Amino acid sequence: MRELRSVAEVRAACGDDDLPVWVAQDLTGGARAWALGEAVVSAAPAVSRRDRIGVWGNASDAVELVRHALAQMGPSYRPFGEAGLMAEVAAKVDGLQVAGGFSWMSLPAGHVPPDAGAGVGWLGEGAEGEVAELLAEHAPTSYAVPGAPGVRRWAGARVDGLLAAVAADAWSAPSVGLLAGVATAAPFRGRGLAERVCRWVTGRLVAAHGRAALMVDDDNPAAIGVYGRLGYRRTRVLATHVQ
Repeated sequence: MRELRSVAEVRAACGDDDLPVWVAQDLTGGARAWALGEAVVSAAPAVSRRDRIGVWGNASDAVELVRHALAQMGPSYRPFGEAGLMAEVAAKVDGLQVAGGFSWMSLPAGHVPPDAGAGVGWLGEGAEGEVAELLAEHAPTSYAVPGAPGVRRWAGARVDGLLAAVAADAWSAPSVGLLAGVATAAPFRGRGLAERVCRWVTGRLVAAHGRAALMVDDDNPAAIGVYGRLGYRRTRVLATHVQ
């Protein structure tokens, strides 16, 4: 087992898989990563509002790495990765239980969706109250909210001056931009506004970081469809936690 000391080492060890690379963030602020055989784990505190461990690779090697990462980082960390891999890991790591499933969606490196056109842009700090109100009423379970650590900036589209749809650049890593906080106010749904905002933000994330990714609930087929049309590819994942 060896500890990885740079993002470049993480990328090389996992074949540049975007999930462990994203969890590694920039390997500062307490983030760490390790490799063993054909597996890699990366761990970072408070990334998308959880202490997370990203798991990749061969299950038998990943089991040893998850045990080591939990011993080093503590029981608050929640390992997650591809669903089949994590089912095997959870079955073999004492005390580790499956918490639930969702999907990780990412763009192939270098893929840039066509620009959304006019009408979408970054919102100034003065609009954070509007964003917070929209989310509280129309997307109260959003992990990304204005002012939360790691939530960097918001984009939005307006209709007749009213903020109608938003999305955030949140918890982005140096080589993986993360799209989060996507929401449309109920009176404006069905007009394709969320897709326009996501398309616009995705383009900016790819320009800044080289690629983009997001997390989405499996019971949200409308959102999954939007992201699929933008070119995001879906991987079902399982999150686990220490019981």
